Amino acid sequence: MTPVLRSKTLSVSIERPPAEVYRFVSNPENLPKWATAFCRSVGKSEGEWIVETPDGPMRIRFVGQNELGVLDHYVSPAPGVEILNPMRVVPNGSGSEVLFTLFQLPDMSGERFAEDVRLVERDLQTLKSVLEG
Repeated sequence: MTPVLRSKTLSVSIERPPAEVYRFVSNPENLPKWATAFCRSVGKSEGEWIVETPDGPMRIRFVGQNELGVLDHYVSPAPGVEILNPMRVVPNGSGSEVLFTLFQLPDMSGERFAEDVRLVERDLQTLKSVLEG
């Protein structure tokens, strides 16, 4: 049984309707435009999305399209390993709030977790800039 992991939920307010934010983020082809700390490039191979990351290629899989703003996705850094990245877009007045939860994995140092938090914060700010243009 996996222990309860340390987590941190980050958010950013974006002055765009939730449906527009959802459409953009749920398209893996847009990852290099906003998730620049994680994604150098993205392509499809044998029906799967492959992201070129600073740590090498990883498979990425989003949950199915939905009306609830759920953008959860799984990354696979190694065969048989999937890491959940919970993500949502929710209404915030006339705009949106994007929430991303990070987990500190059992083999991850506190320093590495803090760096991941900084990188996701940067990517969320990039997402805001891209969508607000």
